[in-house]
Amino acid sequence: MATETVINRPAPFVEEIGKKLSEQALGLQNVPVVTTGITGISQQPGETAAGFKARQDAARAFTLRQQNLAGLAPQVAGQDALQRQAQSLAQAGVGSFQPALQRAQQEAALAGGLGTTALGQLQTAGQTLAGIPTGAPTAAQTQQFMSPFQQQVIDATLGEFDRNKQIQEQAIRDQQAALGALGSGRAGVQLAEFGTGAARERALLQAGLLQQGFQQAQAARQQDIANRFGLGQAQAQIAGATQGLGAFRSGLAGQQAQLGAQQQALQGTDISRLGQLGALNQAQAQAQLDATREATRMAAFQPQEELNRFADITTGIMGGMRGTGTATTNVPNPTPLQTALGVGTTLAGIYGAINNPGKLAINL
Repeated sequence: MATETVINRPAPFVEEIGKKLSEQALGLQNVPVVTTGITGISQQPGETAAGFKARQDAARAFTLRQQNLAGLAPQVAGQDALQRQAQSLAQAGVGSFQPALQRAQQEAALAGGLGTTALGQLQTAGQTLAGIPTGAPTAAQTQQFMSPFQQQVIDATLGEFDRNKQIQEQAIRDQQAALGALGSGRAGVQLAEFGTGAARERALLQAGLLQQGFQQAQAARQQDIANRFGLGQAQAQIAGATQGLGAFRSGLAGQQAQLGAQQQALQGTDISRLGQLGALNQAQAQAQLDATREATRMAAFQPQEELNRFADITTGIMGGMRGTGTATTNVPNPTPLQTALGVGTTLAGIYGAINNPGKLAINL
């Protein structure tokens, strides 16, 4: 029983290519991927010197590839002048209605304050007018307008009257004594009549003083009524003016509020446009990030991509060749006939080896 082993090998130049491909593939297995320059890395706690050196070498290689690929790196166009101007105008318009609303609130607050003031003034005017007495004056109402010195004036006047009366009585007695009629009945009648007249005059004087005081008090009362009535009317007019000013400010506040509402409605359009500009800026920023990421990816994985392209080329070259491998088969011992035919087989094998160098048959 003989054993025949057949080894299938590619052409030598294909083997050389495959060997180089394998070496490159194995060489990339332990190379770290670093996407920063040499200044962007530092040795980490627990990291070996060899590992840190490997990362440093990878960082240097990455920076070099970035420089080499600068012309191929993706680029993003920036915003033009019209886009920047539109964005500035949109941002400047945000919140432009707020001052109008604030003025409307201030005017409304002032209008409310004036309304409260006008109400208080009207209440004061009502109290003033309500306190004015009506109808015929009473003694109690007139008494409060009497002069506090009236009784002193009356007492002083009556006292002077009594002193003059006593002087006159003494003069009558002196006259009667000079005539020798003092103590007579005629003299008594004369003194009695004088006393009666004096008492009458004294009563009339007192009554006149009281009447004069009453008239003065009554006039003062009437003047007080007129003054209070005029004051009440003035207070009512002031309250009306204040109320009118409050109504004016209230109307002004309403106009300011309407203006603010219109500006707010217009601002809604600006906000919508601002949102569109924001979306544009976001898309612009995302495009820049994508371009940066793609440039970084290109620089980081260029060796792997070159190896993949090399592998694709190698695979294409090896596509027409038989796969590399070793085949072992067991065959029976040759018979004499088979030995005789072996010469032909050997010649055929040599011819096949010349035309197909990837196959070498060895008979054991």
